[in-house]
Amino acid sequence: MDDKVFLDVAHVKAIMKFGRKRKLSPYFIEPFEVLERIGHVACRLALPPLLFALHNVFHVSMLRKYIEDVSHVVDFEPLQLNRNLSYEEKPTQILTREVKIMHNREITLVKVLWQNHQFEEATWKREDVMSSKYLQLFQDENFRR
Repeated sequence: MDDKVFLDVAHVKAIMKFGRKRKLSPYFIEPFEVLERIGHVACRLALPPLLFALHNVFHVSMLRKYIEDVSHVVDFEPLQLNRNLSYEEKPTQILTREVKIMHNREITLVKVLWQNHQFEEATWKREDVMSSKYLQLFQDENFRR
């Protein structure tokens, strides 16, 4: 069976296993593979080891059909991890510069594109902070004062 379903966990007592509690907790989790249908009203799911405390047979009222969509697949670039399994985010490019006036002070901000992030995830940072840490980004003719 190639069916996949979301599991309703809104009323499961062990909800803390899925992250947050109360109103910020998810109503549905994962798409799980359906191993078999048991009669007309139950399904056995392939649960990960994290959910070992839950029985793997659920009533159909707790399941929602998952319709596969290629936009749900997240592309990622491999990370270069340090020995302690952490990684350092490095800026790759300065996209633009803006000057904001706040309480009679001019603050220059730059939009920074980070390694392993998409264009939409670029962030605004103070230019003086970024230029002190990453001077090589400001060597381009477009960003010299």
